[in-house]
Amino acid sequence: MIFDSHAHYDDEEFDKDRDEIINSLKENNVASVLNCGASLEGSFATAELTKKYDFFYGAVGIHPEFANIINEEVIGKLREMTKFNKIRAIGEIGLDYYYEENPDREIQKKAFIRQMELAEEVKLPVILHIRDAYSDAIGIMKSFKNVKGVVHCFSGSPEIARECLKLGYYIGFTGVITFKNAKKIVDTASIVPLDRILVETDCPYMTPVPFRGKRNYSPYIKYILDRLSAIKGVNIKEMEEYTTNNAKNLLNI
Repeated sequence: MIFDSHAHYDDEEFDKDRDEIINSLKENNVASVLNCGASLEGSFATAELTKKYDFFYGAVGIHPEFANIINEEVIGKLREMTKFNKIRAIGEIGLDYYYEENPDREIQKKAFIRQMELAEEVKLPVILHIRDAYSDAIGIMKSFKNVKGVVHCFSGSPEIARECLKLGYYIGFTGVITFKNAKKIVDTASIVPLDRILVETDCPYMTPVPFRGKRNYSPYIKYILDRLSAIKGVNIKEMEEYTTNNAKNLLNI
């Protein structure tokens, strides 16, 4: 059975058929989903999805794209949401230096640190979004030794992956690993231990081959599992078991 460790079923791409799609997941070998908030509104919507669907868990947090909204009132709202048992992580949070229109780097770092402090306070793992910012992000991660989590949609080198693994983090792989030009990600997957790999759709984004360009959803994880199985030299059932157990261990399920 599949554990999709990072999805966005609150996204507007699912507005027309959300219930239909989610109700189809179990019959498509999907046992569990971690829906991840990216904005305050998305975090509230994530909490509602976890109440509606028994196999949904949630992460609440503010993506670096919206780092400039972080203040103590917002932190208080996130803290309140973590009191619900099915909210199992803080995320997705982190740093994104790729887009120039994103908030200033110092604002992003302050927002990241404040949410890492919240994760430490409420004793939850973190779901990290890091893009073109690994040096600064790892520096912050190192300062929170009691906080663990996953580096979602990992895009760094094997050397960076090793640093994250030493800090106790899992590495998340999306449909990108199925792309023809994904050599760096394949090289990274080859060095990540089986007990530290998570699989995720990031749906509706990051759709794997052969559906690249279309809306993504959790059953497509089978293509990620198939690629990882080939890289790691295990059968797909073993890869399913490892990644499902890893997600459960991370989220204390």
